[in-house]
Amino acid sequence: MMTGGKTLANLGLTTGRASQIMVQGLAVDSREVRPGYLFAALPGKHVHGAEFTKFALRQGASVILTDPYGADLIAGTLPVHVAEVCVVDDPRQALSGAAALFFCSQPQVIVAVTGTNGKTSVATFCRQIWTHMGLKAVNLGTTGVEGAWSAPLNHTTPEPITLHRALAQAAEAEVTHAAMEASSHGLEQKRLDGVVLSAAGFTNFSQDHLDYHNTFEAYFSAKSGLFDRVLHLQGCAVINVDDAKGPELTKGCIARGQSVITVGRSVADLQILGQKYDATGQDILFSWKGESHQVKVPLVGGFQGENLMLAAAMVLASGGEAGEVFASLKAVFAVRGRMELAVTRANGASIYVDYAHTPDAVATALKALRPHVMGRLVVVLGAGGDRDPDKRTLMGQAADRFADIAFVTDDNPRTEDPALIRGMVMVGAPDATEVADRAEAILRAVDCLQPGDILLIAGKGHESCQIIGHDVFPFDDVEQASIAVAALEGKY
Repeated sequence: MMTGGKTLANLGLTTGRASQIMVQGLAVDSREVRPGYLFAALPGKHVHGAEFTKFALRQGASVILTDPYGADLIAGTLPVHVAEVCVVDDPRQALSGAAALFFCSQPQVIVAVTGTNGKTSVATFCRQIWTHMGLKAVNLGTTGVEGAWSAPLNHTTPEPITLHRALAQAAEAEVTHAAMEASSHGLEQKRLDGVVLSAAGFTNFSQDHLDYHNTFEAYFSAKSGLFDRVLHLQGCAVINVDDAKGPELTKGCIARGQSVITVGRSVADLQILGQKYDATGQDILFSWKGESHQVKVPLVGGFQGENLMLAAAMVLASGGEAGEVFASLKAVFAVRGRMELAVTRANGASIYVDYAHTPDAVATALKALRPHVMGRLVVVLGAGGDRDPDKRTLMGQAADRFADIAFVTDDNPRTEDPALIRGMVMVGAPDATEVADRAEAILRAVDCLQPGDILLIAGKGHESCQIIGHDVFPFDDVEQASIAVAALEGKY
């Protein structure tokens, strides 16, 4: 993708006479700076980006974008006429706007979804619905960019330069529709600002990321930014009103003049009237504008049906015709690592893998599997290190309450002591079996399965590695479950 240079004025940045300086590229990492680039020296959690200005200058940066504190840090260190310093109060938001203007191309229709759980499923379902409707579509988030054009991403919501470059490349590949995951980190750091949204969706709100946001209020405020800052007044909000925060978000959107589509089991625009479960999926009965519809989908778990309904409403909100949207629901399939059937034992016991890594997600996943279980419900779970420690015991409590048998093991301990993390989970699940090695825990859980049982391996979902200390080891829960079954049933 070729992108010509832009002046500072073209990027919405002005510094007096320097407004006509040509910018050849953007970077937030000083190592990626090239001659003529704008280097964004942003405030960080541990260090300010202005500390790397000298390296950016060596690479040929011609403009430094920063905040007043950053400007003070670099004052007196810049050689005359080497670089122009553009000082703004909110450099993150300014960078997002500049990135949108620099790449200046996006798919015609973009939607974004936020919430503690369900973002990947909703975004992927939107893409699947659009694809079945004959549209070139992608979803962007935890699993990268998938669909009519694909690319890897390092974060659920990447920094704005990567994000807007990806959107421009997707548009160049003739992608017309895109569904994005909007993480609380990404929203807090203004990464989505500059994306033109047709619709924004809300799934739910529960405990997560308090290691970053510190309080529930700050966490919810970050989520709310998708609606009160990023979504234009002409955009449509799609809100799960069954969640306790749903009515609050709805009220705010209506007060701002945004149109709203509500989704839920209670009185809602798209109302879920009933769900009937079987071994391979579910039937969903729902109503839209006074007319009832029924669809059978291969999705296990009631919450996945709810995610699908939210996705359908987002496609409607972004211009989809109801008949075509609802006819496309039958074509959806499970998202990798989201209540994914990994393998079935010869005795009929099933093993599922899910990304559930919060107390609410673990409880929701186990409750959703219960109607599909004729025997016992078994779970393998752990908790990540260097993340919100307060949720660990609560995750154990969810396993203790909603599963019949629990195995507590390591997730991604990162730099924390794995035994201490497991101990905190075990406080909530005192009757669980503690097995440090994740592969062994999965093997032992698979070995205990009897006919009619279901095993849920929770926490890592689609992830293909395990982080222990600073080392990254290959590890895939789906693959490990298959290996365990093969070993136990003599297929190796």
